[in-house]
Amino acid sequence: MLLFTSRRTTRPAAAALLAACALTLSACGSPEHKDGTKEAPGKSARVTDATGTAVTVPAAPRRVVALSEMDLDSALALGVKPVGLTAGRGQHGAPGYLADRAKGIPVVGAVTGPDIEKVIRSRPDVILAGQTADAQVLQQLRKIAPTVVTIDRAKDWKKALTLTGRALGRADRAEKFLASYDEKAAALKKDLGSRAGARVSVARYSAKGTAVMQQGVFISDLLKDLGFGRPGVQNQKGEGHSTPISDENLRQIDGDWLFIGTLSRTGPDAGLLEKLAGKPAYRQLKAVRDKHVTVIDGSKWTSLGGAEAAVSTLGDIRKAMAK
Repeated sequence: MLLFTSRRTTRPAAAALLAACALTLSACGSPEHKDGTKEAPGKSARVTDATGTAVTVPAAPRRVVALSEMDLDSALALGVKPVGLTAGRGQHGAPGYLADRAKGIPVVGAVTGPDIEKVIRSRPDVILAGQTADAQVLQQLRKIAPTVVTIDRAKDWKKALTLTGRALGRADRAEKFLASYDEKAAALKKDLGSRAGARVSVARYSAKGTAVMQQGVFISDLLKDLGFGRPGVQNQKGEGHSTPISDENLRQIDGDWLFIGTLSRTGPDAGLLEKLAGKPAYRQLKAVRDKHVTVIDGSKWTSLGGAEAAVSTLGDIRKAMAK
């Protein structure tokens, strides 16, 4: 069974494309190793991905496909513009905060997985596979080009950036980016003064209701870097990416400061925050009464995140909280 192909792609068609890719080296890659990875002409490098798999990659890849929001973020942070991307959570294309820089990059998949046919047509020499865990999908991708799973179980954006730097031959850039981030975070923490110990709540609102961001996700890791506390259940690790709460339990999103947003300000999410602001339970929150509420880009704060998202989020917090 072929997974994650487009609805128009039949199994025979996809199989034919994979076969053509294997036979037409000039279009789809170079000779294949026994472990399924490709070797580009000239220099190559060996990296160990987030699953512990050793992958041979070109020393300087030119055609990179990014199969997660974090992969796209990392690649752009390292100065590489991919030739294919997967749509962000709740997006038709790149996450909003990366839209300008990702303009013109074809969409080759969604959060649910890649469209194999479109990945083949992008002719990658390296595939950044994000947190892809499906063995069959990985096998298909490795027949197209060297495939690197970049995201570990902790979804640590710093580790993902470091690994991506090695996979793209830009380890030095990754190291410099992380050093710069640490400097920015330390400066912000200092400038926050007494507010550095505040309890900060992060929530996402959608047509389905409110959800809070618990431990084990991008934004919670970043808030730890700044020394913030979190209210209630946000101190605990959630079962999924976010934890839905009912209107009756809106107090769970309260804190000294509240950052809340939607994945998109258009489409079904348009106007939702205005509706939330009219609810009595929301107006009674301490953060609301104190005017400590900031509307955020949910695609940046409450999705998979990444290096560029981290730096941009520091700027959002500085603008909202630094005296």
